[in-house]
Amino acid sequence: MASSRKSQPSPKLGKRIAVALSGGLDSVVLLDTVCKAQAKNKQTQIYAFHIHHGLQKQADDWLIFCEKLAKKYKIYFDFRLMHLTGSQEQGNIEARARAGRYEALTDLCTEYGINDLLLAHHQNDQAETVLLQLLRGAGVAGTAGMPSSREHNIKEGKITLWRPLLNQSKQELESYAKEHKLKWIEDPSNQDSKYRRNAIRKTIIPALEKIQPEAIANLARSAGLLGEAQALLDRLARQDGKTIILKDGIQLKQLLELAKKDLPAANNLLRFWLKTNGLTMPSQERLAAWWSDLNTVKAGAQLEWAHDEKNVRLWRGILQIENANAGTWVFKTISSSSKTPGLPSQWVKEAEQKGLITQKDRSGSEKIQIKANTPRKTLKNLFQEGDIPPWQRNAPLLFINGELIAVAGVGLSYPHLVHSGPRVRPEWVQNPVK
Repeated sequence: MASSRKSQPSPKLGKRIAVALSGGLDSVVLLDTVCKAQAKNKQTQIYAFHIHHGLQKQADDWLIFCEKLAKKYKIYFDFRLMHLTGSQEQGNIEARARAGRYEALTDLCTEYGINDLLLAHHQNDQAETVLLQLLRGAGVAGTAGMPSSREHNIKEGKITLWRPLLNQSKQELESYAKEHKLKWIEDPSNQDSKYRRNAIRKTIIPALEKIQPEAIANLARSAGLLGEAQALLDRLARQDGKTIILKDGIQLKQLLELAKKDLPAANNLLRFWLKTNGLTMPSQERLAAWWSDLNTVKAGAQLEWAHDEKNVRLWRGILQIENANAGTWVFKTISSSSKTPGLPSQWVKEAEQKGLITQKDRSGSEKIQIKANTPRKTLKNLFQEGDIPPWQRNAPLLFINGELIAVAGVGLSYPHLVHSGPRVRPEWVQNPVK
């Protein structure tokens, strides 16, 4: 975007767009080019979002700088304070800060109804990412680096992350900034080689450029080619998984049959399944340990693995990922032409106005009738009849005016349903993976 010669194809953006603004060279250049590109389009509203990490003493000054810059361009501005819990030695501070930043930016986009978020990653960032992933022993997915665009699903819809500077080098951005007399701030932590990315930036890449002057561009090009290869691997996984991947898990018997014929294909399928559920890729050692467990487990036995802060479980021949109960009940309007039963809209509206709608956890004695001409049954019996795994039986419960109306994964109270007139249907919606 800074240089029309090498910029990505212009993305089709909505009427509200946001730029992630740190105050550094890269994001300042991105903001300048976006504002100039949109100057003739008066219908587009531009927002600048800043994340205050609190990791540096100068963080308050950076916030003030970004706010003033937004005022200069006459655009909207907001920020979020982000506090990393625990000691900085606990886990990877870089990864934790990055994950927290994306979460905070997503929250800001949601608050302002923005579906397009522009990030200032450039060619050097891509090259550094490829080298980091290679040093970690990552496969195709990891070394494919950052895509130029990616959809991030949220409860309210989706947000598209754009990286319009990904084909431009740091040197080109510096030239643009000097030509247009832009001002930016320098983060002193970028000079600290205790962080792996900084060590690669300051030591390894300069050495590579002495051997191969086009090292940065070539590494970024390799990331693009690996991204294409990963897309083909994902397509293969979808084909292999047609009779193996279920809505709620993977059928173990068929997975093992695939592994006997083609272990790389089975590994690819397992990784694809984890990725589509928002989990990180397992190491080769962990994957080998999983196969050892799966090949020796007895029929009907249960397995449980901790991975990426979640549990992967084997139950009744199905591999499943344990989902947390974090979420909310949503009342969805039923079309007047639909025959689907629901709760009377006016009754729900009045209960909501009086604060009579509550969400509770299971206590153990609840009963509900979910079918016509059947008695009220305990949740324990209903869970057993529905073959619901034990770890999913602490389901969220919806009460209206003190009466149990809905149980996530089980059903709705039949006596409260109507088949005509304005009506709504409560659905449990889990929070998206961050």
